[in-house]
Amino acid sequence: MLLDRLPRTFYARSALEVAPDLLGKLLVHITTEGLTSGYITETEAYMGPEDKAAHTYGGRKTKRTQAMFGPPGHAYIYLIYGMYHCFNVVTATEGQPQAVLIRALKPKDGIDLMLARRQFKTNHQHIKTKRLHQLTNGPGKLCQALAITKKQYGHDLTGDTLFIAPAETVSPQDITTGPRINVDYADEWAQLPWRFSWKQRP
Repeated sequence: MLLDRLPRTFYARSALEVAPDLLGKLLVHITTEGLTSGYITETEAYMGPEDKAAHTYGGRKTKRTQAMFGPPGHAYIYLIYGMYHCFNVVTATEGQPQAVLIRALKPKDGIDLMLARRQFKTNHQHIKTKRLHQLTNGPGKLCQALAITKKQYGHDLTGDTLFIAPAETVSPQDITTGPRINVDYADEWAQLPWRFSWKQRP
């Protein structure tokens, strides 16, 4: 499959600009097992040092957050609850640590491989027709389905194995916004409408 990649200039903008623009784009991961991909349907923007919900709040630069301080268009991946990976796209400019969390996908390619990775035990055909969105309707789920782990930390998203391709264009009227999830510790920053969802896409 020959696919274009989003250029680095796409990512070299504020996370609040990139987050809605990522909706409808195709996240692709090519491994030795095969190719898996999905249309991005939900994102969250994290705006760096001033954002209490961001890992880089206050300018924190650690081994964990180092990728966020680098050039845009790279992968920032972290572990939650000691077992689930979360995939983020680094945005803005080098030294300005912003990122966009990819929260959900609509599966496209490699669905059988996704099913195997997610260890679905029920009838595959039923899932394909009735519950397909459950494969990738959460940040940990989509990472498991696409085999994205900390091995891809810092990966250049303009490269050949893990990248985002142009796909569908989502108009502003088809985008809903809401508060980010699981960031209650961020006080008033938790209520900002920085989560973006593609309407009518589960």
